[in-house]
Amino acid sequence: MQTASYIVLGLGWFLWGLPYAIAVVRLKSPTAQTVDRRARVGMVLEALGYSLLWQAKFWLVHTPPFRFGLSIFFFLLGIVLSWWAPQTLGRHWRVDAGLNTDHTLVRTGPYRFVRHPIYTSMLCVFFATGLLVTPPLLFLAAFLCFIIGTEIRVRLEDRLLEARFGDEFLSYRRQVSAYVPFVK
Repeated sequence: MQTASYIVLGLGWFLWGLPYAIAVVRLKSPTAQTVDRRARVGMVLEALGYSLLWQAKFWLVHTPPFRFGLSIFFFLLGIVLSWWAPQTLGRHWRVDAGLNTDHTLVRTGPYRFVRHPIYTSMLCVFFATGLLVTPPLLFLAAFLCFIIGTEIRVRLEDRLLEARFGDEFLSYRRQVSAYVPFVK
């Protein structure tokens, strides 16, 4: 693999993950009133999807320029969302699917475009990485794991939000895609 691809991978993952590390330290979320730990199954499947991306001999791969360019695009989009979404959520951001006692339905920032922009950023990093290091069949297997995990998390979080916000959330869900813009 070319040196440029290694640089893009390392820098992309670092810049994407940094705001989440900062959020864990800085954003002191109050104890959640409601938590659905079943979402952790989704996290495990997403992690499995990410790990499958790396199972080929990626160090031997020469990345075609169009895949390299698309990878940079997806990394940039993922990085923008990873900095923007936790900042917009503020103290409502948490790793587990949960709601605070004073939770509000956030519809500003990237939440105007997708209901779960953090998952959008994760999908962007998934594509960016896959474009650089993963052969097509392995990518497909990794993608299936990742999407199933993400769907589990999205559906559980949507149920929590619907239970708390009722018609307000249902209206929001009708208007705004889950994590892929224009796909409802």
